[in-house]
Amino acid sequence: MSKIAIVYSFHTQNTKKAAEMVVKKMGKNHVEKLNVEDTSAEEFMQFDTYILGSATWFEGELPNHWDEFLPSIEERDFSGKNVALFGLADQVNYPDFFGDAIGRLAEFFQVRGAKIIGHYPNKDYSFTESFALRGDKFVGVILDYENQADMAEKRIEEWVKILDKEL
Repeated sequence: MSKIAIVYSFHTQNTKKAAEMVVKKMGKNHVEKLNVEDTSAEEFMQFDTYILGSATWFEGELPNHWDEFLPSIEERDFSGKNVALFGLADQVNYPDFFGDAIGRLAEFFQVRGAKIIGHYPNKDYSFTESFALRGDKFVGVILDYENQADMAEKRIEEWVKILDKEL
């Protein structure tokens, strides 16, 4: 059985809420929660599949906790590992950078050999640009708690079904 980690900052409100919902919807006891703020590279590398969560800050940036963690694993090989992504973004106030953080994470891991799984359809969103968009799908699910909080649970549910088919 594949070892799965869900990795996010335990100190973020909406990312934490989304992560807990993902774990609940997956219904799998073998998903281990890791706080990106205090996880070592060695601990991180013990998993086969990663579910990574991140908000997009400002003009498409990763939060500090990801910026500080990624250098510790940038020389690692992720061949044979799966990466699924969920992101928090605001399509009204930041329409030019919608969900860019998960696009940046996808690029980081893909360059290092990981397979990005869980692409999610671009439907019922309204934004201008997104680095997370590949064709007509996002590299993962994007949740907008600021403007579409009522759609978050449904999107996570749909996304988890996509993941279940790919895992």
